[in-house]
Amino acid sequence: MSENLIQTAQVFYKDLAANNTKAWWDAHRGTYDDVLKPAALALMGDLAPAISDVADMPVKLKLFRPHRDVRFSKDKTPYKTHLHMMWTLNGDGRQNPVFFFGIGEDYVTVGSGMMGFDKPVLEDWRKFVDLDAKRIIGIVDGVTTDGFRLRDPALKRVPAAYPADHPAAHLLRMKGCVASKDIGQPADLHDAILNACKQVAPLTALLVQIAEA
Repeated sequence: MSENLIQTAQVFYKDLAANNTKAWWDAHRGTYDDVLKPAALALMGDLAPAISDVADMPVKLKLFRPHRDVRFSKDKTPYKTHLHMMWTLNGDGRQNPVFFFGIGEDYVTVGSGMMGFDKPVLEDWRKFVDLDAKRIIGIVDGVTTDGFRLRDPALKRVPAAYPADHPAAHLLRMKGCVASKDIGQPADLHDAILNACKQVAPLTALLVQIAEA
């Protein structure tokens, strides 16, 4: 099923986006319950040992639920228009990075990172970036050369403790670090996800190092 997962999911979520109601979901949920969810769970399980080898530590699996949390959102549409899963590194750090895979209406992405640093990890991220800027810039440049894009920094300015012209100013302005890339519609989805995880793994390893500092 993994060969058809992308196409099936994109058709389903495109239709859902145009009809994001409980009535539509109830009428079509068989596609999610009987096709998409089992295929996603199988894909996560099949990839888990290989991703664990890439990270050199165990991973925990998560398939995100299809329902949106609308309690604090102006957007009250009830369902997510994407299929997202992740493998969380199960290490000894204060915070563990993840590898993730997602299919939306018009994207198929693989990536890794930490969405938001916990405060102690954020402080150490800035210290590492400041003291080891050349190495960390090299790691970031390596993954971007392989087609990954880092999420834009959360801050407009470099934190006050660091010079505005710091060579890694864009990294100091981050409050989390996530890199992702679109893999299109590969002939072998399993291998495409695993290869992308290997490409972004140096950044993941850096985050593990900082979280364990």
